[in-house]
Amino acid sequence: MKRDWRVGVLFASPWILGFLVFMTYPVVASFFYSFTSFSVLQPPRWIGLENYRELTRDQVFINALKTTLLYVMGAVPLGTVVAILLALLLNTKVRGMALYRTMFFLPSLVPQIALGVLFQWVFNGDYGLVNELIRKVHIGKYHIPPPNWLTDPAWAKWTLVLIAAWGSGQAMIIYLAGLQDVPESLYEAADIDGAKIVAKTIHVTLPMISPVIMFNVIMGIIGSIQVFALPYILFPGGAPERSTYMFAMYLFDNAFGFQRMGYASAMGWVMFVITLALTLVALRFSDRHVHYEGG
Repeated sequence: MKRDWRVGVLFASPWILGFLVFMTYPVVASFFYSFTSFSVLQPPRWIGLENYRELTRDQVFINALKTTLLYVMGAVPLGTVVAILLALLLNTKVRGMALYRTMFFLPSLVPQIALGVLFQWVFNGDYGLVNELIRKVHIGKYHIPPPNWLTDPAWAKWTLVLIAAWGSGQAMIIYLAGLQDVPESLYEAADIDGAKIVAKTIHVTLPMISPVIMFNVIMGIIGSIQVFALPYILFPGGAPERSTYMFAMYLFDNAFGFQRMGYASAMGWVMFVITLALTLVALRFSDRHVHYEGG
């Protein structure tokens, strides 16, 4: 048994070493640096809770946090609804379904940088595809003026929310796997009771895939709080008027732009606490609304 244990540890040692060096050490180091004034170029100087006190007075930090939470409240529900609807459509028995599933999954594989450059043209106020389509829409004799998606503060943050639905392919695949595990006997029983497709979806499908929904919602919350690349490319500096200045963007600027690594580390731990709190709220909510087989 000792020999087997040593062999097992030897085979697992690359992962253990990588976990200690690239995960454990950065976490511990960032916690220590969050209590220091650290510019990377100079040794850290202990200042206690001063970084955290400054965060409570930093209006840019507060606004970035509000913008990020607003994005989470918009992107997570929209992404969840889009992914579930796509999974329901792709769970039907239609010829060439494998091709359709591939087509809807491929957009989620596009790198965030390329996606940002692409949507700079799609939502361009003068020549963008979206505004060209809007200009062709008429309701009666009235013409709908297209908005300035990327330059109007009232529309910019909601542009990011709309783009969030573009990457629903990964969640869609997970929902699709969950849908295929729903017992056919439940649908047969619903058919005998005279249930229509909407009733079967609400009372059979959604309860049976509720654990999958909860998993994707939690992953969506974590990913949305950490959103960085797309707004950084689409809206440099949080333009217009810092209406799209996200939490992760301000953290990045403090760490690598202003050389305030200690302050950025404190922001990172605040992000961790907020993510943990939202995750616990979601898990608490799941106690009454998530159905587990045998539960």
